[in-house]
Amino acid sequence: MADLTGRVSKERLEDRIRRLAKALSELPGGFDTALIVGRINQYYLTGTMQDGVFALRADGGYRFYVRKSSERARMESPLEAIVRIASYRDMLSGLPEDLGRTYIDTEVMPLAMLERMNKYLKPSEVLSLDRVLLGLRAVKDEDEIRLIEESGLRHKDLMERVVPSLLREGMSEAELAADVYAAMVKSGHHGMTRFSMFQMEIVVGQIGFGENSLYPTNFDGPGGMRGLHPAAPILGSRERLLRRGDIVFVDVGYGFLGYHSDKTQVYCFAAAPSARAIEVHEACRGVLRKALGLIKPGALASDVYQGAMAGLPASLSRHFMGYGDSSVKFLGHGIGLHIDEQPVIMAANQAPLLAGMVIALEPKCGVEGLGMMGVEESYVIEGSGPRCVTGGDNPIVVV
Repeated sequence: MADLTGRVSKERLEDRIRRLAKALSELPGGFDTALIVGRINQYYLTGTMQDGVFALRADGGYRFYVRKSSERARMESPLEAIVRIASYRDMLSGLPEDLGRTYIDTEVMPLAMLERMNKYLKPSEVLSLDRVLLGLRAVKDEDEIRLIEESGLRHKDLMERVVPSLLREGMSEAELAADVYAAMVKSGHHGMTRFSMFQMEIVVGQIGFGENSLYPTNFDGPGGMRGLHPAAPILGSRERLLRRGDIVFVDVGYGFLGYHSDKTQVYCFAAAPSARAIEVHEACRGVLRKALGLIKPGALASDVYQGAMAGLPASLSRHFMGYGDSSVKFLGHGIGLHIDEQPVIMAANQAPLLAGMVIALEPKCGVEGLGMMGVEESYVIEGSGPRCVTGGDNPIVVV
């Protein structure tokens, strides 16, 4: 295994902060202050995630105001501008009361938190910096790509070697999910699967036997999952037991030292898959290859989507990218500190793809009575095109 620590250098963090300040200053009207409370965004900028506020001013000055734990923040972050606070009032030691034109990460800052800040700090205008910061995060540096590559290597081993060894007749979906999670953690997985999707709770991923992988879910993805209970639609069903001939759908994100890869594998247990299952699965692999041929730096995400979706084979005419009314409007998504990042490969996204972006492509299609077919692999976009970091797509694996 590579000797990796995941620690981010001071030079790397300060470069990210400078690029954020530059990007905000180039917006119409510029900016006076940026306040960042999202812990993943804070980690990207400081190398630690605590209960606090990262404040950036238009002159490039910054401070990380930490309520708990400033001690740990100083242990983990190479930055010196870490200030312990007991309340938001204490931020006035380094900030003016009038913050001026203020950008915040609106996707994660609750209104109640903003109102508490406003007792002491008075922005003249509040705007969203989410798009700017997510755009910066979308292009990975060498250190980030190295961690994603390591995640992909371990992910490949998990799906190709470990998962088949765990399948046994009569086990429940929940048992398989628990066994997969234990194997992931033992192999170096960082213990959670992070999504930026609002209120999304997922422990391992989506695991389903047969028709359960078509079960409708609030997760914005093509696969389905029944889960444990309406109050906990995660892991998998305790009642659905593995039978001979079942299609086994395993869509899990792996994470290593904060960074993720995404991969899906379809298995058939103790029997050969049906001709219909093979036809649909191979058609999905064909869509993947078509999309890969369109990806290069400068290509528009919308063109990749429309080109890959054009002329779908008849076998994908129903239930492609979801089952029933649950189909999604994208073919792939960025990955990094979150599983779901920019860019999104969809018709509405006319932004260009750039070298250094990391994306997961996931053409999938439901088959009534059988389950979800298809693949998902993670790719780094390089000057010559996409390079797979999760091993590459496979046929349905017979276990």
